[in-house]
Amino acid sequence: MTTIDDTALARLEAEGRLFNAVLKAEMPQPGRFGFRGDIALRFQQQMADEKRPPDYSIEQVVTFARAGEAIIPALAGYLHSFAYLEDVVKVMGDLLSPTGVYLMFCNNIDLRAQYRVVMNGIPFSVLPCDESTVWKELTELLGIEKSELKKLDTAGKTDVVLDALLDFGDAFDEITFQRGVEVMEPVRNRNENRPV
Repeated sequence: MTTIDDTALARLEAEGRLFNAVLKAEMPQPGRFGFRGDIALRFQQQMADEKRPPDYSIEQVVTFARAGEAIIPALAGYLHSFAYLEDVVKVMGDLLSPTGVYLMFCNNIDLRAQYRVVMNGIPFSVLPCDESTVWKELTELLGIEKSELKKLDTAGKTDVVLDALLDFGDAFDEITFQRGVEVMEPVRNRNENRPV
């Protein structure tokens, strides 16, 4: 049986960074431990024993790690601002690899933009995400039909999507992080045009 303590997710768990989990469990594929939820990037200052939500996080994360391996091979998630990519590298850089596949959907980049940003040797594919979810965007991007996932449980569905993500290769224009910050747009209010 694979537990989170056997994987690269163990440090994030010990630091209390994994929360809002839809999935935090052993996967159908042996040796894999999957996580779907949020990864805290910056915590609010806490007074005494009160528990406050993080300032900001990588939201709607879809990822896994293998038992006995020190890196997370693939991860997709949502950042409310492109600028938070710097914090992803600070918090998780030692767990990511130059050969890994890391997709970040961002609120505040041009809706036609698709970037490749390499930071500390770690490649990130950066795409826009406005009113959709990471799961929906990911399955569309990877060409996964709903019928392929229909009869599977959450862990099974996540395994299928992560297998497809491992094979993802982008041909996006490479830009520097600094350039991305220069051209990023104001953060949009995701609830602006939603009915009450």
